[in-house]
Amino acid sequence: RALLYFDIFNHPLSKKEICHLIPIHSISESELTDVLTDLTAQNLIYFHNGFYSLSSSVESVKRRLIGEQCANTMIKRMQKFSSLISSFPFVKAVTISGSLSKNYMDENSDIDYFIITERNRLWLARTLLILYKKVLLFNSKKNFCVNYFVSEDQMSIPDRNIFTATEVSYLIPVYNYSEYLNFMKVNDWNKGFFPNFPLRSESLVVKETYPKVKSVLEKIFSNSFGEKLDTYFFRLTLKRWKKKFKTFDESTFDLRMRSKKNVSKHHPNGFQEKVLGQLQMKITEFESKHDISLSNE
Repeated sequence: RALLYFDIFNHPLSKKEICHLIPIHSISESELTDVLTDLTAQNLIYFHNGFYSLSSSVESVKRRLIGEQCANTMIKRMQKFSSLISSFPFVKAVTISGSLSKNYMDENSDIDYFIITERNRLWLARTLLILYKKVLLFNSKKNFCVNYFVSEDQMSIPDRNIFTATEVSYLIPVYNYSEYLNFMKVNDWNKGFFPNFPLRSESLVVKETYPKVKSVLEKIFSNSFGEKLDTYFFRLTLKRWKKKFKTFDESTFDLRMRSKKNVSKHHPNGFQEKVLGQLQMKITEFESKHDISLSNE
């Protein structure tokens, strides 16, 4: 199931990664090695250059290795922009999601940020970041894709499935490691999917600084005026999105464009639904082709 999920992205996995992604508690390395050897001998899976996949072709492995090299070259740039984001008022923590969190980048990849803000100031922080992107970065999201925000008082992710569990587990903390740990504690439901997935290290966390301008702006907007401004930006953005995505029914809008005082999610293309749909198709096809069951029961 782990290989089928990442096959959607043409992304082969190492043995260590498979160990992190299987829903089995306390499996030993030797047990996993025996299983992988057996599956490979049956040509149910394939092994190339340190990676397992469902394809007999080596192209996906070559693609991944090139993607890893590209990801490694992006680390300093990612840290630079993460430090910049952290300097904005009311930003409490910054983490990396998306393809870079899986140590992969290509010419079509963006650097995706998952951001935690102070309570009741999410929309003020988001608006300032979006204005910066639109005005100074000419609306480029290549290095500055800020599409998911939660506030510190409401960090629980309600969509609990293999897609969100994967994204939560793979988040890379880059600013305020302690807040990342708080987030993972709140969202420990991911262990129901990946009981062996470890917390990410703080090796990429940028040095915590508190620029004077951030302190001054937070002081200016820490009062009732700041609260009203935050509510104004929330209502303004929600109204614009409701108009722009008027074809979405209520449940689709909530899943893709969740907009509340404590959360801002901007995924209009419905990537989560597409991935889950493709995964179910792959599982059904694999079960039918090999006459086996991949049920989690």
